[in-house]
Amino acid sequence: MRFLIITCLLLAACGHDDEGFETFQACFDEHTDVESLPVEESIVVCALDHEFDGERLDFASADECEAYLGTHLAPGDATSAQLEAACADYIVQKNQ
Repeated sequence: MRFLIITCLLLAACGHDDEGFETFQACFDEHTDVESLPVEESIVVCALDHEFDGERLDFASADECEAYLGTHLAPGDATSAQLEAACADYIVQKNQ
């Protein structure tokens, strides 16, 4: 019973029944601001687990990932080192 209640609360807290977001920025903001995930983890979770305008991201390389994030995250949200680390982790996890 407790497990069911906790699961329902977690699903309600996410606020997205389709696991999608309108923008990458909205996903990033939710994971960093609401869920308090680290920057790199938020980027990887958004890139791997969520849809944006009904489509999933599928970067072929870390460079492609970094280029996308450079135009889809607000300046100052992540350092270049954080983007590099997150995109490298994304590629590793994507290929597992």
